[in-house]
Amino acid sequence: MIIRKKEHWFRMLFVWHGSVLPALLPRLGLLLILSLLVTYFHGIILSFKVPLNPAPLTLFGFVLALFLGFRNNASYDRFWEGRKLWGALLNTSRALTRQAITLKNTKGGQASVHNFVQLLGAFVYALKLVTASKYKPAVMMRLLAEWVQKSKDEGSLDSIQQARFDENLDKLSDILGGCERIISTPIPYSYRVLLHRTVYIYCFLLPFGLVDSLGWFTPLIVVFVAYTFVAFEAIADEIEEPFGTDANDLALNSMCVMIDETIHEMVGEHIAVSPKKAQNIID
Repeated sequence: MIIRKKEHWFRMLFVWHGSVLPALLPRLGLLLILSLLVTYFHGIILSFKVPLNPAPLTLFGFVLALFLGFRNNASYDRFWEGRKLWGALLNTSRALTRQAITLKNTKGGQASVHNFVQLLGAFVYALKLVTASKYKPAVMMRLLAEWVQKSKDEGSLDSIQQARFDENLDKLSDILGGCERIISTPIPYSYRVLLHRTVYIYCFLLPFGLVDSLGWFTPLIVVFVAYTFVAFEAIADEIEEPFGTDANDLALNSMCVMIDETIHEMVGEHIAVSPKKAQNIID
């Protein structure tokens, strides 16, 4: 994810890194060439004048914008749900660490708590890689539960304290399940295909409807309108799976480092984090 400070409004007009524009340039270039040809031939194809005018395209563009808005809302809901899950992961990790620190008569003392914190940090990093690691986070949760059970068997925990640990471990399980749900349930493919086709058909028809009224301004207006529609679709594609590595996905590396640092700090330890490990794409 790109992490930036707020830019000046004028500089925002020329932001390149993190924008979807670089990926769209070939498509916009194709539309520009088409628009130039349509303008040069005045909308005539093989002696046939394409009978389009701005009125139906305006109405159709309004309807298409509504569908794109719905598509972006659906994608952002998935993005925001992912962010809430990782926020809950931070809170639950701190709660579990606090519980481990405040145990009475813990056999093994600081070393035992350190092992628990190491396991918890490993769970966080395993969750970041959930798209590739399959069930590793679930294995880490089992090891955390075994630590709690061992502490109970050693007399460090009573049944009530164990139950409190289990509540937070259940929260970790809910967070894992929520992340897996987002990854394994994409937006229906047929819906994406329909919207994708509709956007491009509209953009390719646009110069035929504008050439009579705009003349040589047609290529400029077509590219601008196409950029708006195509960019909305591209952004929705990026954020619908928030755990990826695209520029607009969640900054999971930074979140993992923050959680790892805070739980180690709670037990009085300091971990050295390399800039490369801490960085997602920070500009």
